[in-house]
Amino acid sequence: MQMVERERISDLNSKPVRPGKFVLYWMQASQRADCNHALEYAVGRANDLGVPTVACFGLTDEYPQANARHFEFMLEGLAETARRLAARGVQLVVHLGRPEEVAVELADQARLVVADMGYLRHQTRWRRRVAVKAPCRVLQVESDVVVPTRVASNKAEYAARTIRPKLACHWPKYLVRCRRVRAKRDSLDLRLGGIDLSDTSSVMAGLRTDRSVKPVGRYYSGGHSNARKLLKRFIRDKLSMYADRRGDPSLDIQSHMSPYLHFGQISPIEIALAITKASDKGQDSIDSYIEELLVRRELSMNFVRYTSDYDRYSCLPAWARASLDRHRRDKRPYIYTRRELEDSLTHDTYWNAAMREMRLTGKMHNYMRMYWAKKIIEWTASPATAFRRILAINNKYFLDGRDPVSCANVAWCFGKHDRPWKNRPVFGTIRYMNAAGLRRKFDMESYVRWTEGLGQE
Repeated sequence: MQMVERERISDLNSKPVRPGKFVLYWMQASQRADCNHALEYAVGRANDLGVPTVACFGLTDEYPQANARHFEFMLEGLAETARRLAARGVQLVVHLGRPEEVAVELADQARLVVADMGYLRHQTRWRRRVAVKAPCRVLQVESDVVVPTRVASNKAEYAARTIRPKLACHWPKYLVRCRRVRAKRDSLDLRLGGIDLSDTSSVMAGLRTDRSVKPVGRYYSGGHSNARKLLKRFIRDKLSMYADRRGDPSLDIQSHMSPYLHFGQISPIEIALAITKASDKGQDSIDSYIEELLVRRELSMNFVRYTSDYDRYSCLPAWARASLDRHRRDKRPYIYTRRELEDSLTHDTYWNAAMREMRLTGKMHNYMRMYWAKKIIEWTASPATAFRRILAINNKYFLDGRDPVSCANVAWCFGKHDRPWKNRPVFGTIRYMNAAGLRRKFDMESYVRWTEGLGQE
């Protein structure tokens, strides 16, 4: 256990700490009360200054590409977080409004503001605006990666193999659960208004959001306690098989942590520590899981931090764009509209099953995600259109969409963080996948039957 490492903390402005009623923790990305460096830093500073800590969250129904599915999962988590914070004497104030405006409004009463860190374009823009408009000091604390991104690398890494050794040399220092700080003064009696999260159904009813994509509570419910239950079950029942069998869609050898990581409802450090302590489950499986959680996920954060066009076709490596361009006029075996894709109306039974899993559960087996995207490249008139379409559908249905990992995964399907392969029609030299490969490796008929039962429970 240790205090927050200095490398996680950065100044967003140079304004002074001033007289005020509380230290404000602007919670946006790290939506949890446990293993949250930004929260613990805020509480520690509040103790030093002799004031309570207030947490705030800006709930905007204009969040980019969000819909009812995302909001319900997030609100379930926030309701639990509010209860857990209250038990520590920290009030969570949730206001309906643009996140940066909510933070600035409450900053008027604050001695200083502590923000967590977001990586996407709009998230960094929000923090810059708060730093400019807040009347006091604003700091940022990075809590949703193991190794702080600026420590891991100062540039966009070429591939997992280039960032892996850089991360590994820092893991011993940062793969440590942050110490919980006891709040010496509580903020529960402060009257700051806000939304009552005890009835999330009423909060949902008041949001103006896209309701065409339904919530998935029968499959995944938000909140730290639900994440912990899934993690314990994964370690107990599945981790020992992870190295050898995680790629099989019919077996569900997955932890299902990605939605909870996306909303900051569980820390990657908490997950990594639990996995690495399960030594009886086999080192190969532990290493395989850590590769996904730390190397691949934090490569995604590196990608978004150092690539301004991370969600555009132009982010792809020059060799991939050139190869795809040489094949842009190749005859496609099938061309499908976006509507046909979303409704699982293709000729490919396996692809339709994967789309059904996505549409109904908000997730998809990781191996099928790659196959799903590769086929859209093959069935779309141009690679640039395919890129936009894949990212849009990904962000619409996945609980873990609209995320640095989503951006990196989509770009990977077009050659980012990969290498050239055998030249083929349509694909050029980017990696190719086909249904025959699925049948050869996995029991795909079992996977199809499972997806056919979805929504009928």
